[in-house]
Amino acid sequence: MATIIKNQGEISNVLAQIGNYGNFVAYLVMGIPAGMLISKFGYKKTALIGLVVGMIGILIQWMSGLIDNGDGSNIGVVFAVYLIGAFIAGLTMCILNCVVNPMLNLLGGGGNKGNQLIQIGGVFNSTAAVACYILMGALIADATKAKIADATPALMIALAIFVIAFVVILFTKIDEPEQAPVDLSLIGGAMSYRHFALGALAIFLYMGIEVGVPNFVNLYLIEDKGMSASTVGMIVAVYWFMMLIGRFVGAAIGNKVSSRAMVTTVSVATLCLVLFGMFASQDVLVPFPGVDWSTLTVQMTPVPQGIFAFLLVGLCTSVMWGAIFNMAVEGLGKYTAIASGIFMTMVVGCAVMMFVQAFVADAFGYIASFSVVVFCAAYILFYALVGSKPAKK
Repeated sequence: MATIIKNQGEISNVLAQIGNYGNFVAYLVMGIPAGMLISKFGYKKTALIGLVVGMIGILIQWMSGLIDNGDGSNIGVVFAVYLIGAFIAGLTMCILNCVVNPMLNLLGGGGNKGNQLIQIGGVFNSTAAVACYILMGALIADATKAKIADATPALMIALAIFVIAFVVILFTKIDEPEQAPVDLSLIGGAMSYRHFALGALAIFLYMGIEVGVPNFVNLYLIEDKGMSASTVGMIVAVYWFMMLIGRFVGAAIGNKVSSRAMVTTVSVATLCLVLFGMFASQDVLVPFPGVDWSTLTVQMTPVPQGIFAFLLVGLCTSVMWGAIFNMAVEGLGKYTAIASGIFMTMVVGCAVMMFVQAFVADAFGYIASFSVVVFCAAYILFYALVGSKPAKK
């Protein structure tokens, strides 16, 4: 969608990320209220509320394409409507995250088992992400020429998914645990735990890695290398497939390997891969696999060796979210519920870090912009080694 947004006119990389800004600023607004919804209505009803909100957001984004007159004269109105839709859709993402992650951690009793269940949930998340890139590439063959209206098939699929999910959850029995009221006065108490406060910052920066790497690889290959959007979609989908593999592994070993060991290992690997990707020659090409799901064939496409390294980062980001969450809420006791809400607000880091990376990309180029990812990975390594150790429980 960032590529499609740029086709509406002379748009910078900073403005092209408008969808991400809308999606993830919503976390800042909805994080703590989502925790309040769970405490009042429980997990099931809160999920259903979130899905209805998502349907509204998708429809508004679709409407932004309908009002586009094609000559760019009303681009401001188109962007405003699209941003509102992206923001409302982002509220849904936040609500569903607030439901899923604490529920899985709670069902596992925290610790390694809680981390393992979160990683299993992540397997499904990554599967959907792979499908998303493939579907977008197949439905919008040339994203470099597409307008928002051309994304209608993809948006309708998203709407259908929300409707199906609503029906499935409506008829699913969920045993609701007793929820303590979410008291805003507890925010100060939660933030007084150093390992939680530093963990919240770690999630803020983690979002810059998870979304920044595939997003800017996608833009680089289409704009700087002139590759077709459908081909790039197949290639970048491999990043999310790497996350899928990593989460399978994380789920398998999650009850045996500590979250701290996991995050330390993948942070070091991320630093090595991104630094190699930045400084490797972009003229040296290596074959990279992409799956053409219409024919169920694997296509090997030459990409710069640095891009190969960037896409392998998906193996590393796969376990970061669950493991950081697991470490950050360790030993919080009565502050756990409000801490989950605060944690969700920190996902706004995606909007902030996308803005920062887009700004660097406009000023110095796409490859140089990955220095932002290096900074984020370095902090997460610090958190795993030092910041995650509880000073008190």
